[in-house]
Amino acid sequence: MKLWLIFLVRTNFIMRINLLLFSLLPFFLRVLPGAEPVREMSTDRPDTTESGYTVPAGMFQVEMSFFDHSRDADAIQGTSSDTWLYGQVNFKAGLTRNTDLQVIVNSHAVAGESERGDATTTTGFGDITVRLKKNLFGNDSGPAALALMPYITAPTHTKVSDKAWTGGLIMPLSITLSDRLCLGLMAEADVVHDTGTNGHDIEWLQSATLGIGLTEKLGMYVELVGIAGQDTAYIGIFDAGLTFAATDTLIFDAGVRIGVNRPAPDLGVFSGVSFRF
Repeated sequence: MKLWLIFLVRTNFIMRINLLLFSLLPFFLRVLPGAEPVREMSTDRPDTTESGYTVPAGMFQVEMSFFDHSRDADAIQGTSSDTWLYGQVNFKAGLTRNTDLQVIVNSHAVAGESERGDATTTTGFGDITVRLKKNLFGNDSGPAALALMPYITAPTHTKVSDKAWTGGLIMPLSITLSDRLCLGLMAEADVVHDTGTNGHDIEWLQSATLGIGLTEKLGMYVELVGIAGQDTAYIGIFDAGLTFAATDTLIFDAGVRIGVNRPAPDLGVFSGVSFRF
């Protein structure tokens, strides 16, 4: 008899606990950041212009390149340089509703230079960049989103490392023009390493990109990028590329960069993927 009484008491207690947890479930669903409807996925790649939107709180996003190749040649001087990046990864974590943390790693870099037939090649693990993106407005509503993104790059002191701490501030603005058109504008100020003086210079970057939705899954973009430095000539670059959204959270991309003036690298090609979980 006592055993049955103990069993009934325990069963009643467990049922009450289950009912209490069930009654609190809607509250937890509202509180947990990943449980509420999340904003549409937005990526910082493949163009130079970053997005004004952040990764939703409690979620992660990975943006990586399969390869990124850049070539610059000077026929008069008889020199050329090639740079390959394999597996460059930007790992993002949503910290709050309007803030995400980003860590960029150049998994494997290959730099080659040639001068009148003499070629040298260096390989290694690239430098590491940490960025914090703070959306100022428009993350979840409105036709535009603006963000501030300070960053710092730590040298790894490998053969392809810049061997100096650098940093800067990025300000991207994303504007939705229509269901099929979006405009991206960006201003950036960088503190870069001056190899000649072993000091630091200020470099300015401005970019504008136009994204075009060709179909529900296929998109393209065209972009203009300008870079000006204290002791360097102005660099102008034209970018264009395609994106394919296999799902709402899986996007493949490929594109090309073309230098529009002599100081700019001649040509670049790249391909990558972005996904969120």
